[in-house]
Amino acid sequence: MLAHLPNAISFARIVLVLPTAWLLWSGSYVQALVLMSIAGASDAVDGWLARRLNSVSELGAALDPVADKLLVAAMFIIFTIQGHLPLWLALIVLGRDLIIFGGAVIYRLLFGDIELNPTVISKANTAVQIAALLLLLLSLCQFGMISDLAAELVEPYCFVLLALLGIGSGIDYVFTWGARSVRRARG
Repeated sequence: MLAHLPNAISFARIVLVLPTAWLLWSGSYVQALVLMSIAGASDAVDGWLARRLNSVSELGAALDPVADKLLVAAMFIIFTIQGHLPLWLALIVLGRDLIIFGGAVIYRLLFGDIELNPTVISKANTAVQIAALLLLLLSLCQFGMISDLAAELVEPYCFVLLALLGIGSGIDYVFTWGARSVRRARG
C-alpha cells in the first residue's frame, strides 16, 4: 500500500492544477501561493518517498514531470493573459515544451520505447521556471517589502534567465535526441 503513495501524491499535484489556476485567474494570489507551496512540498516528498520506499516506477516517472509541466503551463498562460508576463516569454517557455513533446511522440513512433532522462540544463530550466513563477506570485501578493523585492527580481532578471534557459535547453534536447535518433537508426 505504501508503495503507491508517491504516485498518489504526484496525482494529487495534478489535481491541484485546476484550483490553483482558478485562484490565479480570480486574482486570489495569496491562496494560490498556498496551493503552490503545497504542490512544491509534495513534489519533494513524492520523490523522497519513492526512493525511501524503493517504489520508483515508470508511472511515477511520468506523473512527476506532467504535474510540474501542467502547473507551469497553466501559470504561464494565466499570467500572460493577465499581463504579468510578456507574450514573447510565454511563447519561448511553452513552445519549447511543445517541441520537446512533439519530438518525443515522433521518436516513440519511429523507434518504440523512449526513456526520458532530463538533462542538467533541463532540470535547471524547470527549477528556474518554478522559482520565477513563485517570485512573480509573491510580487502580486502585496506582502510589502517582500513583494517589492520579488518584483525587482522578476523583471528583468528572471525573464532574461527564463528565456536563455528555455532556448538553451530546447536546443540541447533537439541535439541530444537528434543524435540519439541517428544512432538508433544506424544500429
